[in-house]
Parts: sequence; C-alpha cells; structure tokens
Amino acid sequence: MSRPLRVALVAGEASGDLLGAALITALRELYPDARFTGVAGPRMIAAGCSVLAHCEELSVMGLAEILRHLPRLWRLRRRLLQAFADEPPDVFIGIDAPEFNLGLARRLKQRGLPTVQYVSPQVWAWRQGRVNGIAAAVDLVLCLLPFEAAFYARHAVHAEFVGHPLADQIPLQVDRAAARAQLGLPEAACVVALLPGSRLGEVSRLGDVFAGAARLLAGRAAPEAQPLFIAPMASAAVGAVFAQQVASQGAKVRLLDGQSRLALTAADAVLVASGTATLETLLHRRPMVVAYRVAPLTAWVLRGLGLVKVRYCSQPNLLSDEPLVPEFIQEAVTPEALADALVQQLQAGPQQDHQQQVFADIHIQLRQDGARRAAQAVAGLLRARGLGP
Repeated sequence: MSRPLRVALVAGEASGDLLGAALITALRELYPDARFTGVAGPRMIAAGCSVLAHCEELSVMGLAEILRHLPRLWRLRRRLLQAFADEPPDVFIGIDAPEFNLGLARRLKQRGLPTVQYVSPQVWAWRQGRVNGIAAAVDLVLCLLPFEAAFYARHAVHAEFVGHPLADQIPLQVDRAAARAQLGLPEAACVVALLPGSRLGEVSRLGDVFAGAARLLAGRAAPEAQPLFIAPMASAAVGAVFAQQVASQGAKVRLLDGQSRLALTAADAVLVASGTATLETLLHRRPMVVAYRVAPLTAWVLRGLGLVKVRYCSQPNLLSDEPLVPEFIQEAVTPEALADALVQQLQAGPQQDHQQQVFADIHIQLRQDGARRAAQAVAGLLRARGLGP
C-alpha cells in the first residue's frame, strides 16, 4: 500500500477498551504507520486511536435495556457509517458489543470492506441460530476461549482462537503482600473485594445486594476479625451510584478509583458480577461468588423462549465445565445467599485446593500472547485481500 493502513475499531465498555488498546499496540508492530479511528476508551486513546465516540456509549446489556437505548444507538451507527464512508478504512474490527457491531459490520461488508469480530458473541450459549447472521456480517471471528473456535468450525465460519490478553497481562503468580501495602491494607486482615459491574445497569441491579451481603458478613464476624471490604469502581458515575447503595445498606466499604487488579491481588475472596471480571478474578487465583441479574423482561424472554443453552453463566464454570465457583442468578441473588457463599469460599479445604489447580490450568491454556495472535490473524485477512505487506 502506498498510504498508511487505516483501521476502524468499535469497542464497547472497559473490557473492550482494554482489548482494543492491546490490539492497536500489536498491529502497530506489523504496520508502524497505521492509523486507528473509531469508538474508543481511554486505553485505546492512549494507544493512538482517534475518537469518533466514547466506548461508554455502548455499555448497554440485556434485551429490555437495548430496546430503551435503540434510538440513540441507531443514531450512533448512522454517524459511524457516514464517517467510514467519508474516509473508508481498510478493515473494520468490532470489539465485543456484538448487538451493535455485527449490524455495523454487515453494512460495511456489503461495501466490500474486510470485517472482523474480536470476542465472539455467546452464540454457543443462547440463540445459536445467530451463527448464520455472524457469518453474513464478518470475515473473521477472533475467539478468546478455546471451545468457541470449535463451535464456529462446525458451522463453517472462519474463526481463530487467539487466547485472552488478560491471561498474558496478569502474571502466573501475583504478590498479595505488595498489593496490600500499596493499598494500605493490613497484611493479616481478611479482605473481600466487591465488583458489582462496570455498567450503571449492572450496579443498579446488584449494588444494593452486594452492599447488603457485605453488611451481613461483617455482622457475623467477631470485632477483632472484621473483614475489610474494598470495591474498585470502573467510573465516577458507577462509584457515585454504588456509594449511595453502600450508605443505604449501612455497610462499610472502601471505594477505589479503578485499581481492579490491585484489589483482586489484595483480596482473600471476591463477590463479582458475571462477565469478564470473573475471568480476571480466576486469573488472580481468587475464590469468588458470582451474581448475575438482568432486567425482569429480559429474564422472562430468555426463560420463556428457552433460549439459554448452557448450564453455567460464569467464565470459570464454562471453561472448566464444572460448578467450580458458586453462581446466583436473578431471584437467587440475595444478600443472605451471597454472604453464606462467601463464608464457604473463605474456608480452606480440598475444594479450594481443586479450584486453585483448575484456575492455574486455565490461566496457562489462555496464555497465548493473545493480542499478537489477534494482530497476526487480522494481517492474514488483509493479505488475502491484497492489503498491507
């Protein structure tokens, strides 16, 4: 090519921003003059992506929630389509946010652009018929989890397992004492991290229950053995909502500005919303209790139509194909249930030993230099189209 490669990326929420930043860095090693533009967060911006919109605009989950935000999302999609028409990219990479990105990718593919979906939708888990729509929208799916590529192979969709960049970024052994020193936490204290989600919708559904579980757990301990609760907040808006929930429950929780990895390293156990944070907790080898709640309408639709095809909701259990960590879904998410489960997770024993060994095995399996492999897969797609070196 006589001009620099142009890459369009659209990332949803904090986890997509993290993946996007690592991918930009890896792609720049292959294409030093490449230009990146699209929907990005602070990490992607720092990596050199120019911004058409902020990734928080796509932080929407669940059927009911998406319906409420559809007019705004349609306007954003039209704006991006126009921007990419005015200055066509050489490749489009949607990072997570499949509800938004696949529709955008389909239109761009119709224009002849190579299209990539980085992070597979959970099509293997529910509404498996969507695989045909994915095939129509993208030329390549980059899978973070090994069983996803096998699923796509059965449906003749081009997909590659690239591993998970988090497994590369998080060391195989983390230093708890150093993390506690950095956070000013006593080395001998019982520390529980609360991660109620990075989206406002998640925190609105789970924050009160998480704070209530913390209050109950504290009430069961002797004064000299009171657990310390820390909660890394993904944004100021999320922190403001959770601070109100903590106050209303009468709990004592120290809120952190980001610092999720430091909090996970320092913790003895974690109460976490289902999602990427459960994998991050696994990679830190921390016992956890997982909670998952969506809007009542979304839950009703999923149950009523029998759309869910998997036994588990959390990534540790999906990856191990066993109930490795306790999960609580929808109505089962109560302060009492979460507090009881946390007590069990804080106890040493054969079950915890098995859990730790499986966590270690999964970490090694996912540690594939994922960003580099993803960049190489994109480069292969471009070469097949006669683009790039």
